[in-house]
Amino acid sequence: MGSCYCDIAPGHPLHGPYHDHEYGFPQRDEPVLFERLLLEINQAGLSWETILRKREGFRLAYDGFDVDTVADYGEADRARLLADARIIRNRLKVDAAIHNAGVIRGLRDTHGGFAQWLDAHASESSRPRDKASWVKLFKRTFRFTGGEITGEFLMSLGYLPGAHRAGCPALRRIAAARKALGV
Repeated sequence: MGSCYCDIAPGHPLHGPYHDHEYGFPQRDEPVLFERLLLEINQAGLSWETILRKREGFRLAYDGFDVDTVADYGEADRARLLADARIIRNRLKVDAAIHNAGVIRGLRDTHGGFAQWLDAHASESSRPRDKASWVKLFKRTFRFTGGEITGEFLMSLGYLPGAHRAGCPALRRIAAARKALGV
């Protein structure tokens, strides 16, 4: 995102609300986690502003980010998505969204859900998992999750540090959100 997001986002009609109320904040809801992963995957090669502008289009095209619905998409849904100008029409990204929805649905059986899977891997050692080990884990588990995508996804949820600079007012809200969720 170029210079520090904390310096450029405040006051911007798209970046501002995302920076102030979402970026770096913990999330537990499966549709929100799936949305964030899907948006980060679709951002690859594009600006975050483009993704934020298309966010509502993604929400509509992907049935409100309902994991079960997306996991069950077939060829007609793929064709529909590839023809939908409201989203990024890239076959690899569309296929990754459908595949990853199926993976997330499977995480319910193995870990209780996506948030629990993330938590289990964040705390499986005595020290926090570093970006490189997260990237390896994501590449084994999901599609279209290289280093930048995985890093931004995890930073956007507070699993990796660096979402905000020291002294950013959003840090107080993040701390309060973490306390409220008990994380």
